[in-house]
Amino acid sequence: MSTRFLTHFSAFALVSFAVLFGLRAGFGAAVVHPLAPYVLGALLALTLLTYWFTARTTRRSPDNFLAAYFGGVGLRLVLGIGMVLAYFYTGGINDDHGLLTFLGAFFLGYFLCAGFEIWAIFSNLRPFSAKQLPKSE
Repeated sequence: MSTRFLTHFSAFALVSFAVLFGLRAGFGAAVVHPLAPYVLGALLALTLLTYWFTARTTRRSPDNFLAAYFGGVGLRLVLGIGMVLAYFYTGGINDDHGLLTFLGAFFLGYFLCAGFEIWAIFSNLRPFSAKQLPKSE
C-alpha cells in the first residue's frame, strides 16, 4: 500500500472517529448506537482490506483492475451483510430504537468508507490511463 493512501486513510479514520465521539458526547444513545465505534472500526478495516486486494491484484496485472475493484466491492458487500445479520441474530432486531440507530450507523459508515475507497482508487488511475493512451504525432 502506498504511504499516500495510508496518510489519507489515517486522516479519514481520525476525523470519522472524532465526529462519531463528538455526536456520542452531545446526543448519547439517542443518536449514536453503543456499537457504532465497533461498526466504524470494522468498516474501516474492510476498506483497508479491499484497497489492499485491489492494489495487489492491479499490481500483478493492470488489465485486471475492474475485476479486482468489483471483487473488493463484492467482498465489502458480503462482509457488511454478515455484520448486519450477526447483529440481528444476537437479538438486535427486537430493540426498536437501537435497531434504527445501528442501521443508521452501519449505512452511514458503509457509504462513507465506500466513497473514500472509490476516491482513493480513482485518484490513482492516472498512471494506468496514461500508459494506454495512444501517442499523438
